[in-house]
This record gives sequence, structure tokens and C-alpha cells, in this order.
Amino acid sequence: MAAPRDNVTLLFKLYCLAVMTLMAAAYTIALRYTRTSDKELYFSTTAVCITEVIKLLLSVGILAKETGSLGRFKASLRENVLGSPKELLKLSVPSLVYAVQNNMAFLALSNLDAAVYQVTYQLKIPCTALCTVLMLNRTLSKLQWVSVFMLCAGVTLVQWKPAQATKVVVEQNPLLGFGAIAIAVLCSGFAVLASVGGLYTSVVVKYTDNIMKGFSAAAAIVLSTIASVMLFGLQITLTFALGTLLVCVSIYLYGLPRQDTTSIQQGETASKERVIGV
Repeated sequence: MAAPRDNVTLLFKLYCLAVMTLMAAAYTIALRYTRTSDKELYFSTTAVCITEVIKLLLSVGILAKETGSLGRFKASLRENVLGSPKELLKLSVPSLVYAVQNNMAFLALSNLDAAVYQVTYQLKIPCTALCTVLMLNRTLSKLQWVSVFMLCAGVTLVQWKPAQATKVVVEQNPLLGFGAIAIAVLCSGFAVLASVGGLYTSVVVKYTDNIMKGFSAAAAIVLSTIASVMLFGLQITLTFALGTLLVCVSIYLYGLPRQDTTSIQQGETASKERVIGV
């Protein structure tokens, strides 16, 4: 049976890629803009709560559409939610992680430029990789390990002399912002979803491949940088440019498919058997 991503057209994949890229960039820029306004700030906890309510309403709406009738909708809720308290309790753990992660994003974007945030937040890739290695006993290819260290080097360059935004008048604490990103990255090692973007990302994961998702992340970084220059007066430094380039390249390398060596090994075994037979 063909995988879902094999049955979709290139146009649909490009549509998913474009929407995911725009959503990632727009979310970061909008959040940065609202957190650096000279007006009275809103509570980040309220915004996170509203986000979760929107996610809940969207999920209920999707479930209602899939079930097709009120009776089946109630039966599905009774079976999968009310009738599974243990599973519901398990889900509460990543839910708390999401809440912490989202609040840290607000704190980070209150103290770091959107472009710097977008680049630094890519540390979620090595964090998630380490979690899969340590907790799920999975292995990474040599190329993936190289890309992980390359990404860390790129983020180090970006943070070495952070780019300054000349149009931002509010007081900022870059160290506090980086600390908030660090906590958010640790949380994202367990889960990476946020409101509508999270629901849409699940669709993209189903119908696209790692290369397209990596390209989307790199494109979002570029868009965030351009928007930061135009809206916040970001002054791009050489270290920021080099670090951003390293991060974008490492994201692409990490998403490359691992080489299937099974057929190669089988071929080598067959050749050895022929030699022995001769």
C-alpha cells in the first residue's frame, strides 16, 4: 500500500510548504511585534490559554466532521476521552510541556529579535535528536551528527555578537531571552506543536518529506530576517550571516534520507558467495 505522501501531487506539497513557511515566519514576527510595542503588554499566559482553547475547538470541529453524526461524535468522545482516563493522564504530561514551551517563546521574543530567535530555536533539532538516541535507542547517521554539530556552531556564531535592532525602544535582556529559548528547546525535545500551526504541521508531516520541512525552516529564517530588517531595523553582522548560513545548511543535511545499505550488503554477500563457489 502506497504511503499518503506518494499519492499527493507536487502542487499540493508546494502549497503545504508555502503555508508552513509563512505561518512559522508570521507567528514569530507578529509575536515579536506585539511584545516590543510601547503600549501596555498583554499577559503571555492569557495568550497561551486562548491558543489552547482555539486548538481544542479546532480538534472538536475536525472530530465532528470525521464522525459525521452527533451520535457517533458522542460515542467517540466517550470511548477515546472519557473512557480512557489513563491515556488522558499520559497526554497531560506533553500538554504541560507545551504550556511551558509556549510561555518561554513569549519571554524569548520579548528579549531577542525575531531573526535571532528563529535561528537559535533550531537547537530543537539536536535536542530532539539526543532525546531519540537516549530515550528511544535510535541511531543517527554520520551526516546527521555532522549537521548537529554544524547547527550548534551556527547558533554559537549568531549568539556571539547578537544583531541589534535599532527600531526597538523597549528594554531587553538578551541573556534572559536565550535562557527562555533554552527551556523552550528542551521542551520541544518532547513535543513541537502550537495551536493552528501545530495542527497544520501534522498535515505537512503526513504529506511531505524531511527535505521539504527542512527547506521550510530555512525559508522561515530568511523571511524572519528580512522582516526584522524592515520592521525592527535589524543590523545584520558578519557572524550573524555566517551562523545563519550554517544553521540553514545543517537543517538541510539533517533532513537528507539515510542511505539504504541493505541492497549493497546483500550484493556484497552474493559476490563473496560466488567467489567462494569458484
